[in-house]
Amino acid sequence: MRAFPSHFCARSLLGMDRIDDLNAEQREFVNEENTGGLSLLDVVKTHKPTMLIGVTAVGGLFTQEIIEAMAENCERPIIFPLSNPTIKAECTATQAYEWTNGRCIFASGSPFGPVDIGDGNTYHPSQCNNMYIFPGLGLGVTVCGAKKVTDRMLYVAAEALANFVPEKDIKEGKVFPSLNVIRDVSHTIAVAVVKEAMREGLSTTISAEDAVDLEGYVARKMYYPEYVPLVEKREVMI
Repeated sequence: MRAFPSHFCARSLLGMDRIDDLNAEQREFVNEENTGGLSLLDVVKTHKPTMLIGVTAVGGLFTQEIIEAMAENCERPIIFPLSNPTIKAECTATQAYEWTNGRCIFASGSPFGPVDIGDGNTYHPSQCNNMYIFPGLGLGVTVCGAKKVTDRMLYVAAEALANFVPEKDIKEGKVFPSLNVIRDVSHTIAVAVVKEAMREGLSTTISAEDAVDLEGYVARKMYYPEYVPLVEKREVMI
């Protein structure tokens, strides 16, 4: 991922003044008002976003003033400083929770420990990692022999992941499930992807018999890292 210098945030808004420099995907998000050149803080104050995703590798880019402005825009601002390592994070978990009075929904690219801001709650920030989606997605499309991976498959994968987080964890500030259940997460996502591939007519290997117990079928296709000893142990009688 390319790291941009801190002054890049002055060009943070995709405005008409930059239209000739943007690719087709970026042009879909262009603001038709000629508001280019705004700082990130001015963008937040003017356009009132509800979510900040940091992929700049510019440590500290999300300042207190910016995050407090986010908190004024909505009740539960989403703050995702996804750059790593930690020194490159756009803000820390403690900063995000303190500057929003514990109201933000937080996930980061770097690991952060539990946060106590003195409001009687302990927040447990989640680390956003592609290990939550890609193994299950890959398993699902492989198991069903999907002809292609569609946007809808990615959507149901994300939805399955979100629904896997228990209410107890959500109340503690967690956005992703515990890594202790990552295999169960991958299984759930794979089943959702297979079902979607079948719905779209893209599955090539799932028979009617397989579909009767799809959860069990996918589980049997999963790899289990169980190894036999390389050296046989024998008791020696003396």
